[in-house]
Amino acid sequence: MQHPRFIVCLFAAMLLFASVIAVQAAPQADAAGCSDHPLFTRMTNMRITYCKTLPFDSFKFKTGKTTDTVVEGRRFEIKYQIQEGKEYPGPLAIIRNHQQAIAKIGGTTLYEDQRYTWLKVAQDGKEIWAQVDTAWGKGYMLTIIEKQAMAQEVVASAELFKTGLNTTGHVEVPGIFFDTGKSILKPESEAAVAEVAKLLKAEPGLKVYVVGHTDNTAALDLNLKLSRDRAEAVVQALATQHGIDQARLIGQGVGPLAPVASNDSEEGRAKNRRVELVKQ
Repeated sequence: MQHPRFIVCLFAAMLLFASVIAVQAAPQADAAGCSDHPLFTRMTNMRITYCKTLPFDSFKFKTGKTTDTVVEGRRFEIKYQIQEGKEYPGPLAIIRNHQQAIAKIGGTTLYEDQRYTWLKVAQDGKEIWAQVDTAWGKGYMLTIIEKQAMAQEVVASAELFKTGLNTTGHVEVPGIFFDTGKSILKPESEAAVAEVAKLLKAEPGLKVYVVGHTDNTAALDLNLKLSRDRAEAVVQALATQHGIDQARLIGQGVGPLAPVASNDSEEGRAKNRRVELVKQ
């Protein structure tokens, strides 16, 4: 017959062993303040190790072997990692799971390769674009853009244009918008163009260069042409829509040759993509 003290010690050891196993098996918590995006649940046994949300940003999504699209809107980044001691499903399983999930709600797979897949869906009246990147060790990263137009906070003003021209001889025109790589004025540019016209009508002797600027993405010759085409688009809008004498306007483009910020970040590149007025 076993001694009662031996039985008590054995029972205590079993409780200790069980508690150690329980601690080891306890799932690791997500990073503080992080949660899944409503579009996707996470892969089994994954936890969030990093997340970031930007109210307005852009991201380039691949739409084919040699094509891509820059999408602007609310940006989400969520990084997942496998829980310790759990089996990693592998990149292909992660890619296929997200593709099937998007298909079930009417979305599409835009493109995929061994590392990534790019997805798109229209949901609740808005476009949502997603990139799934599986090259994160035993984890993956989601980058999601909820497409939307930027809420315009900087307002073009004829009085500010006049002050800038009189002070420094040049002034930026905020609120001039083009699609990536194109020179057709977007409709939301009309308010800014109207303020330039207001300035020119109030100052009948004023003549200006309309100067287009780009970031350093793509070749120099392409950016020089793009920036000039964009400047000419503004000139044409002032002449045809607002009756400004085209003899008072000269469109020029300097591409990436006069940056106001570093092109090493998207924030800097966005500042460099602009239209300015320069006093003749």
